[in-house]
Amino acid sequence: MDTPAFGARHRVARILTEVFQPPAVVSILLLISPAVEPGFPGTIWFGVIGALFVCVLPLAYVLVMVKLGRLSDHHVSDRKERAPLLMLALVSVVLGLLVLNLFHAPTSISVMILALIGGIMVLAVVSLVWKISGHASAIAAAAVIAVLMFGPAWLPLILLVPAVGWSRVVLRDHTRGQVIAGAFFGGGVIAGLWWVLRGWLI
Repeated sequence: MDTPAFGARHRVARILTEVFQPPAVVSILLLISPAVEPGFPGTIWFGVIGALFVCVLPLAYVLVMVKLGRLSDHHVSDRKERAPLLMLALVSVVLGLLVLNLFHAPTSISVMILALIGGIMVLAVVSLVWKISGHASAIAAAAVIAVLMFGPAWLPLILLVPAVGWSRVVLRDHTRGQVIAGAFFGGGVIAGLWWVLRGWLI
């Protein structure tokens, strides 16, 4: 029988998982990415377009597939369902990048999307054999990128990484290893790719 303490812990974990799910976190990243260039916040609309193709459209597809019973849940907990879905998301992301370039969007948004494309491609391959945590990857990438963009004052955001990782383990959606791997991948590979591309292109 579940104890009250377990029930409370489960509720907190569920809130963290839902609030900091990858589409929401990545959308915020895209909205703030133009802040490193002149014209912000007027250029935030380009971030909205980016979020539409990178997050909203893929998430809408997932929700429809869940409703039709073709996907397990909106977090895509079944590893076998992840690779095809990530490849579909990649198509939407690339299309969004083309649209943004057509409208001469700030380079910072293209840099963010290119870093995300790299991350999606790796996650799609890894998902063929292992269920790495997308939640941990997204929040770690966002926290590190925010610190690199805005400075040490944003370091407390790093605390969200273990909090979100804890929620995924408590809900039994991932093992500790999958969460730790996801955090290192997001904070190291995706954020690192963003940093390198930013230095080259901006």
